[in-house]
Amino acid sequence: MTALINLHDMISDAIERAFDSLLPLLARLVFAAVLLVYFWNSALTKVGDGFLGLFQPSTGAYAQIFPKAMEAVTYDVSQLGAFHWLVVVAGMWAEFLLPLMILLGLATRLAALGMIGFVAVQSLTDLYGHGGINHPETFGTWFDRVPDAAILDQRALWMFLLLVLVIKGGGALSLDRIIGRAVLGRTHAD
Repeated sequence: MTALINLHDMISDAIERAFDSLLPLLARLVFAAVLLVYFWNSALTKVGDGFLGLFQPSTGAYAQIFPKAMEAVTYDVSQLGAFHWLVVVAGMWAEFLLPLMILLGLATRLAALGMIGFVAVQSLTDLYGHGGINHPETFGTWFDRVPDAAILDQRALWMFLLLVLVIKGGGALSLDRIIGRAVLGRTHAD
């Protein structure tokens, strides 16, 4: 029995060493396949008209991020303050830049941590700002037979995927690895 356990451990250790940097690469690939376009499309809905739209978000951007505040001012953005503008612009830029950084494997841990914060704020806004907390099918329940609730089920999987990147870094074929080797002379840098 000891020989069988030792064989199992030896094979497991070899697999773990061989695929150590493959796991974060695959996590980045899954992020790109599942969430990249979702976040970029969401960011595009927030961009205002013309080039200055990157600094003058659309009315819809404010309504998405501050639904109750927009309703209170009858959707007149001019009645909102600099804080609202800053949050909306930062959110819009975060939806463009953080997914791009994850895709490229650039400052992957920091970008994934930023996305975790973004998804947490997005989820709270969906629950409390848009009223999802009042709809059990939106909020969901863990350990039930239905795996498709928008908040608890889907976003838990998103968070886990991002947590893999926070812990493991960008992995193979990442700019983190290339920069670590070229600039810092490391043989393994994530």
